[in-house]
Amino acid sequence: MGREATVSASLTKSHLWKNFMLYPLLENMRVEKNVPPVTVAGIALPFRDWVLSVGDGTEQTFDLRHDGDDSWIHIPKELQVSYDGDLVCAIVNEIYAGLDAKHGDIAYLRDRAILTPLNEYVEVINQEVLGRLPGKSKSYTSCDTICKGSTTSDAAETLYPTEYLNSLRFSGMPNHKIQLKIGAPIMLLRNLNPKKGLCNGTRLIVTRCYPFLIEAVIITGNKIGDIAYIPRITMTPADKTYPFVLKRKQFPVALSYAMTINKSQGQTMKNVGLYLPNSVFSHGQLYVAISRVTTPCGLKIVCVNEDQATDGYTKNVVYREIFTGIQCPSLDNPC
Repeated sequence: MGREATVSASLTKSHLWKNFMLYPLLENMRVEKNVPPVTVAGIALPFRDWVLSVGDGTEQTFDLRHDGDDSWIHIPKELQVSYDGDLVCAIVNEIYAGLDAKHGDIAYLRDRAILTPLNEYVEVINQEVLGRLPGKSKSYTSCDTICKGSTTSDAAETLYPTEYLNSLRFSGMPNHKIQLKIGAPIMLLRNLNPKKGLCNGTRLIVTRCYPFLIEAVIITGNKIGDIAYIPRITMTPADKTYPFVLKRKQFPVALSYAMTINKSQGQTMKNVGLYLPNSVFSHGQLYVAISRVTTPCGLKIVCVNEDQATDGYTKNVVYREIFTGIQCPSLDNPC
């Protein structure tokens, strides 16, 4: 979705917007009190103020490459991760320090994650951390078929062989092959039983790997500590770009040492690593990532920059026109 479509789809552009009453939220309840400031342009700034300025798009921006793209912002020095060589190892070492001794500690795993824009980066990081976990991994493969009612071709099985179906990857869907270990954190990708805390986005730790069942303990939500049993279920992707509907029978889970920025919405953690081999690409992504933590001491950012001019900087995509006309009734300034 491009900028114009995103702005047009925003709530403030709805014909119903004039009927809304605004109630401004003035205090960041996630950020702890008395946390250290961050340094921006040589000035010590309260962390909550910096986070808000990034979200509002009021943080100072720069056109570093003189190409008309003035969306670059400076990352406070306290949050940057220096690296020499492997970028993935650098962020994993920073966020999952002491994993060998604490891989079974629920609080340790619940309070940390690495965030990144794309699923392909998530998978690389998850496999890196899983490889450091002691024990033998268990592989689960899916059963992929084409819904017969979704295609009129009699040769669907010939046109789309099983190997091709297995190779397909979709947002919000488990991959054909899942590798797990006892003690690994996972995230649910579907609502299984909301009453028992098994909702899309719930994080758990694997305690047993059976052939057709996964036993895990819930570590987020209002059912922390409860044991859950996760079965294979049949899922279909929301992606409609293919000339058929895929049916994938697999466990609705994914490793959650790392997750996409979008998937992290609603999560609160003490230690967050932001892995940016490429800059964020959609409205508000950077704000979502940096606002997951309770203190700046727990936020570490590592990014790849193509030249020295962009070292220590990253892009912040904010469509300011979405906020146009938003006035808080109890404030003199716009929300």
